[in-house]
Amino acid sequence: MKKDLNKHRILILGGSGYIGNALYKELGPYFRTYGTYRTPKKEFETNKQFFQYNVEEDDVYEILEACRPSIIISAIRGDFHAQTIAHQHVAEYALEHGSKIIFLSSANAFDAYSKYPSYELDKTLSHSKYGHFKIKIENMLLRLPKKQVAVLRLPMVFGPNSPRIQEIKQLVGEKEPVEIFPNLIMNVTLDKKVTQQVHYIINRNKYGIFHLGSTDLVHHDEFIKNILKAIANGNVKFKHVFTTNKDRYLAVLPKFNKLPKHLQITSDVVLEELQK
Repeated sequence: MKKDLNKHRILILGGSGYIGNALYKELGPYFRTYGTYRTPKKEFETNKQFFQYNVEEDDVYEILEACRPSIIISAIRGDFHAQTIAHQHVAEYALEHGSKIIFLSSANAFDAYSKYPSYELDKTLSHSKYGHFKIKIENMLLRLPKKQVAVLRLPMVFGPNSPRIQEIKQLVGEKEPVEIFPNLIMNVTLDKKVTQQVHYIINRNKYGIFHLGSTDLVHHDEFIKNILKAIANGNVKFKHVFTTNKDRYLAVLPKFNKLPKHLQITSDVVLEELQK
């Protein structure tokens, strides 16, 4: 891929987090890329492309003015009320300067619907605080001119060093039970696939709503058991969690905004990556 450092200035809010940092590493060689970090760490403090930012205490406007991004990627975590104010400021900045916002949302925007998977144009509805928050930010951003916003709804994101895998390894190591949800039907994705998809969306100037989950569906319990076959030796204890007696879907499938074949993914590819 051709380097084009002058084309965009990118700010990743949450650039020190799991997905945010993966995006920084993917985009950094191609664009002038900045990130934010919350907790002081030498690798971020000495990197002149990173700004310390506490969403509960700091005003995002100062960082926006400092790096003047043409693209703002929101991968931030923290207090929901503080995040809402921060996204209002980001939206105001984008409207004034013509910047584009890429918002990492979640399959939880549909967690009130349990009988079927969700597609890009389906109405959002959530029973969880997290899902309700994601919907609130989505709706705020989708009021901006449509070419200035991309909403990326993600399912469970895995990778060899992902928090979910680290947690599973820790539970196994401590001989604690691993939670599995036998009635949950979901789709999944890989950290490195998400970063490639975001890179493509930036390069092709795509906008709108994208569902970046695997093209197939899996049962949560079977998928986690398959992961454990690869990363754990010997007996693993399971805690079966039944939130309902019937199958429940929490899956975001692409129908309208499909990416090219090489940027799509299946659950088998996710498992293969975790088994390396």
